[in-house]
Amino acid sequence: MNLPDNPDVAFGVHPDLGVAAAVVDDRPHLDKVLRKHHFRYSQDLDVYLLPEGTPHNTAVRTVAAATREFQDAGHTVAVDPRIMLPPPIPTPDGVTARTTQPGQSLTALTGELHELRRSADVAEVLEQILDEHHGAVGDLEEFIDTAAAWCERLDTPGGRELGQHLRTVAHHVAFLGDRLADAQLDLSVMPDVTPKDAPPLADVPLPKRYEVPSVTHTARARAAVASSPKRPADLPAAPEEAPHSTAASPSPRRTR
Repeated sequence: MNLPDNPDVAFGVHPDLGVAAAVVDDRPHLDKVLRKHHFRYSQDLDVYLLPEGTPHNTAVRTVAAATREFQDAGHTVAVDPRIMLPPPIPTPDGVTARTTQPGQSLTALTGELHELRRSADVAEVLEQILDEHHGAVGDLEEFIDTAAAWCERLDTPGGRELGQHLRTVAHHVAFLGDRLADAQLDLSVMPDVTPKDAPPLADVPLPKRYEVPSVTHTARARAAVASSPKRPADLPAAPEEAPHSTAASPSPRRTR
């Protein structure tokens, strides 16, 4: 794609202030669209900035949405690809931070599957998801572990219990990664090629998923007061339910 030499709008990254937008001239429509997407004009810097503390993913989605709106109106837009680079994850002193890279889109990888014909090619897509350092499975496991640590930091019975539950979920994610790795290995050695007369993948019905009943507010309230080995004994259980405790045995954790 050839970017315009003099775009109507340009998005970039300010080293201290985050994502910024600059416009070629004072056009009311450009200002209106940027303000609609929460950019505010800085007269001192002569650029538009997102509010301080805007999360990285929110900033990326905002730039994408504003860009589409500008292009639909016939404006030219240039975007610095460094906007896609997430900030480093905080680490303890002495621990090297992971190198930041643009996140992989599972939606895009799913779209790739529709164009593939060979088993080995599907295995390569799965390998991207399972990559030890930047794969979606490992990232999800780390996210859940971090959420568990956040809950435990509350230093309350409920926080510690929820943290333990989330760590069990992280173990299940690790187990899922192991099973996907088995499938990836099988695909990599399969010589199979999709027949030329096979129907498009979009026409092949997907298997029915098990529908998980929605959790109502009442059910959440009952769960909040239900007895548990981690909860103080003086908290009563909901009258409709007998006290009980079920704990899933965690699966072996992958080494990341």
